[in-house]
Amino acid sequence: MIEIRTPKNQTEWDAYYELRYKVLREPLGKERGSEKNDGDLTGKHFALYNDNVLKAIARLDQAEKDVSQVRFVAVDENSQGKGYGRLIMEATEEDSIKNGNSKMILHARDYAVDFYLRMDYTLVEKSHKLFGVLQHFLMEKIY
Repeated sequence: MIEIRTPKNQTEWDAYYELRYKVLREPLGKERGSEKNDGDLTGKHFALYNDNVLKAIARLDQAEKDVSQVRFVAVDENSQGKGYGRLIMEATEEDSIKNGNSKMILHARDYAVDFYLRMDYTLVEKSHKLFGVLQHFLMEKIY
């Protein structure tokens, strides 16, 4: 059974941040702790569980009036290609719309651009290089 919700206890939070580290920071040679930032205190956290096993995560931030931003989208390496990324993104979009936003933005890693294009995001511009090495692209979706 698939369930998408915020982690409930310390064990689930530890797994949430571990997945974020393993997928988004460790491959770049970054130290533990680099997977967290101040936005974690104010953002809304999404965790996708399949039979109580964490498979995907994302964080939703309010970027500006009527605009939300999804960040730290990650799917467990052994679970990629099974639709979990799409499901977690759909959950963030539904929440964004429910909160009165009319647009979602994100900064996609170069290898994830095609995934977001398939989800009807538009490529706006080349944005920043994460840690000076990984190109990101600003993308948006208007509801």
